[in-house]
Amino acid sequence: MHWLFHTHRNMALTIVRVMLGVVFIPHGAQKMLGWYGGPGFAMTMYFFEHRGIPMVFAFLAIAAEFFGALGLLLGFLTRVAAFGIFVNMIVAIATVNFRNGMFMNWTGKQGGEGFEFHLLVIAIAAALMLKGAGAFSVDRAIDARAHEGPHARR
Repeated sequence: MHWLFHTHRNMALTIVRVMLGVVFIPHGAQKMLGWYGGPGFAMTMYFFEHRGIPMVFAFLAIAAEFFGALGLLLGFLTRVAAFGIFVNMIVAIATVNFRNGMFMNWTGKQGGEGFEFHLLVIAIAAALMLKGAGAFSVDRAIDARAHEGPHARR
């Protein structure tokens, strides 16, 4: 389990982890709770299912955005949370955004949003998967606790 929780006291990781959590909390809350004008859990599941996405994958997508964002904010199971968001962004590019090109739809002239935002999220999530949560995280506290005491491994 060392690999899951190990991280360094790194403020750069903390900043990107917390900001990614801040960005995804509203997206997850829209899908899970119906907050911020979102459809809520039942309607989101219905939407995904009617797009041909199996129920288990629809649930995992909602959970990755909602619980993943909470995990990122707390720095708890950061690698798992980042992986869920990473996968969500790859699926979003492949199924929705790729056909709209690279750029966001700033002027409203495209058929939808491009995938530049998704690429940034993928890069941030990859860094968190590789390096961990950084300073001020539950993961760091768990890792430090595992290394305390006379019988702890280093």
